[in-house]
Amino acid sequence: MTGRQKPAPNSGRGGRYVLRVAGLGYLALLLLAPLSLVFWRTFEHGLGPAWGAVSNPAARHAILITLVITAIAVPANTVFGVVCAIVVVRHRFRGKGIVNALVDLPLALSPVVVGLAFLLLYGQSGWFGSWLTEHGIQVVFALPGMVLVTIFVSLPFVVREVVPVLREIGTEQEQAASTLGASSWQTFRRITLPAIRWAVTYGVVLTTARALGEFGAVSVISGRIVGKTETMTLHVQERYQAFDYVGAYASAVVLALLALTTLVVLNVVRREEPRGDRAEPGHEAVR
Repeated sequence: MTGRQKPAPNSGRGGRYVLRVAGLGYLALLLLAPLSLVFWRTFEHGLGPAWGAVSNPAARHAILITLVITAIAVPANTVFGVVCAIVVVRHRFRGKGIVNALVDLPLALSPVVVGLAFLLLYGQSGWFGSWLTEHGIQVVFALPGMVLVTIFVSLPFVVREVVPVLREIGTEQEQAASTLGASSWQTFRRITLPAIRWAVTYGVVLTTARALGEFGAVSVISGRIVGKTETMTLHVQERYQAFDYVGAYASAVVLALLALTTLVVLNVVRREEPRGDRAEPGHEAVR
């Protein structure tokens, strides 16, 4: 008498455990180990040297410049990303493929190439350089140029998070709100924005992380002037090349803490509101 043997209940668990251990080990090797080493090297001689390294005028100015650039680039790209996603998904027009390609361009270009392109545009010998000089406007080796390149390199993230969500939710609720008399702004505020808020939030997280960690484009356009046009990423390299390892590690820890703080704050903001506090979308849009 022949028959199939039933597989043992735990026959597949071993493979799953191996995959989990391999995945966690891979993440630990690439993420946790380097980050833990940086934290350890920062505080191995105590808190005093680390605090002194990040509280001197050059480090404080680098932190301030980084926060200012991020505070400008993130809202600008958030507004642009939402508007661009709505235009691409909800409207038909010639050149939509070109718009999609241009949005993805910062992901394909090296940041160093971006910085060089802006240098050729706004430098003294660039296309707009002479006009800017005549009007007393300095873009290259100044904060405006650093903001522009940071906006450029972090531009795609909100767009690429919002576009698939808009396609998924469709237009039925928006059309219903319009039929009930809602204006375009009311429809956006009451229907579209609540539906895409998680995508926008995640896009903001990615944009913030990219803005905080930008190095290549800012390095070219800023001139790397200590105490004037030096961001935290540039400050880390400058301190490391000066053999001030504590200063480099401490500045890197500040960048890591800024990124972690951003994630914590945005996750708190993203907590879902109680369902009972929200009205039906179509009726709420015309209130």
